[in-house]
Amino acid sequence: MATQDMQSRDYAAALDQHDPLHHLRKDFCIPSRADLRATSLPDLESRDAASSDESVYLCGNSLGLQPRLTATRLQQYLTTWATQGVFGHFKPIDKSPLPIWLDVDSAASMSIAPIVGAHVSEVNIMETLTANLHLLMSAFYRPDINARHKIILEGKAFPSDHYAVESQILHHGLSPAESMITIDPPPGEATITTSYILSVIKTHASTTAVLLLPGIQFYTGQLLDIPTITAAAQEAGIFVIWDLAHAVGNVPLSLHDWNVDAAAWCSYKYLNAGPGAIGGMFVHERNSQISSTASASENIDGKHFVNRFSGWWGNDKSSRFAMENRFQPIPGAAGFQLSNPSVLDITSLNASLEVFEKAGGMAALRAKSLKITAYLESLLEASPHFEKVFQILTPKDPQQRGAQISVRLNDGLLDIVMKELEERGVVVDERRPDVIRVAPAPLYNSFVDVYEFMKAFSEALDAAQKAKDGSVDPKDTKELEKTT
Repeated sequence: MATQDMQSRDYAAALDQHDPLHHLRKDFCIPSRADLRATSLPDLESRDAASSDESVYLCGNSLGLQPRLTATRLQQYLTTWATQGVFGHFKPIDKSPLPIWLDVDSAASMSIAPIVGAHVSEVNIMETLTANLHLLMSAFYRPDINARHKIILEGKAFPSDHYAVESQILHHGLSPAESMITIDPPPGEATITTSYILSVIKTHASTTAVLLLPGIQFYTGQLLDIPTITAAAQEAGIFVIWDLAHAVGNVPLSLHDWNVDAAAWCSYKYLNAGPGAIGGMFVHERNSQISSTASASENIDGKHFVNRFSGWWGNDKSSRFAMENRFQPIPGAAGFQLSNPSVLDITSLNASLEVFEKAGGMAALRAKSLKITAYLESLLEASPHFEKVFQILTPKDPQQRGAQISVRLNDGLLDIVMKELEERGVVVDERRPDVIRVAPAPLYNSFVDVYEFMKAFSEALDAAQKAKDGSVDPKDTKELEKTT
């Protein structure tokens, strides 16, 4: 189709027709505009009748949509619980696609390993993101005030990461003012270059114990150069942990081959496991091996394991139910587990991972993501409002971003723009004071979604500009509607 037709709906529809993953859209529950307007929970029949009027949901970077398979798998789990009770832990059920509960975490690890580029033994589904970061730091942050005691993190890291680092430093009796180093963009810049990150590492190399950075920065959507930064930090003797909350299920990862020390993630964004769902952890195999060469204080029945918190579910399965007070850690990441995991949570996650398998892996998802995000960028740059009313914060280089473009609005426009988008059935994410984050998730978003967003966004900007200029009272919703 001709370039001049790029801003037409027909152009977007043609892109969808040639999208090899477009069929996966039907595997997700996409809220209708009626759903979003509702103030009470609809019954299933009325909900299905209204679902043809789909909203434009571009918020998978905050909460992924529900796979249709999730309800089926959860009902199968509930049926198992209802009919088998405690036997569900050990008893295989004919015609059930679900693993026994004793193995539910192992099944999830097998599915998540290729998504993060790891050996199955290097990953485990457990706890939540911040809890896993704490568990990793409790194992690998061993500060020495006379040598290595600093933790380097990004200055605009997600607040929970900042809280975790600060509290770990305080837990060891140290001062964040002395032991916490933050990396901030240079004045006037939105993102941090790899070279600048490496310069900070070099400056603090001899006194830093841990580097904690996001794979994708939540605010700008910048994808950091994980292998380059990891190698540089490790060469300086620094243990490297990555927060992959916005990267897992979004961009291809090769944690084992990149020699990453450890990582943690959540599963409710691009992994679509549901709000607050169970998290995951990666520990490189060299950091979780059990040996027999430890001092007596580090031995449990003659076997050494890394100095970490221990719990029942991290105990070897063959002796777990012996109920003996001798911890036999499972080799690998699974040995970091504490309590038995929520089967409900992992069942929901596994349902989504089944859809990932249907997609054919992260390479196929990344190919679509690059195309649909580039299409979004092209429409934004073609807008008459571009650079005048809004700017793009996310790097233009496709290799430095995932499925998100962050847009900074001029002062005073955010509230009106978000209200106008909501009234048009468009769901995006806001970050105050002036940024909206638009995330076309390749599993379920379409090129038509992007087109419809841009149409609504242009109308919302017009309304916001008029309200700001004083020609329209922003409280007068009817008048706002007339102007658009």
